[in-house]
Amino acid sequence: MEEQESQKKKNQTESANKGIKDFGRYSGLAFQMVALILLPTLGGVKLDKLTGWQTPVFTIILSLLGVFAAIYFTVKDFIK
Repeated sequence: MEEQESQKKKNQTESANKGIKDFGRYSGLAFQMVALILLPTLGGVKLDKLTGWQTPVFTIILSLLGVFAAIYFTVKDFIK
């Protein structure tokens, strides 16, 4: 009887730890996605200011590349 109770407590602890690990993993993934989108976009804005063009070509191209990179790394991580 005591063995069953200790097994139940162990299972509850393991499931709580799994939830914390999943939370950490996915919140880290969210920060990675933000960085992968934000940094190229800011770089594109700076390049557009340096060139002086009226159309924000670099901002559009680099932000799209950042979005595709974020999607790629996210899908790659989910496949693991």
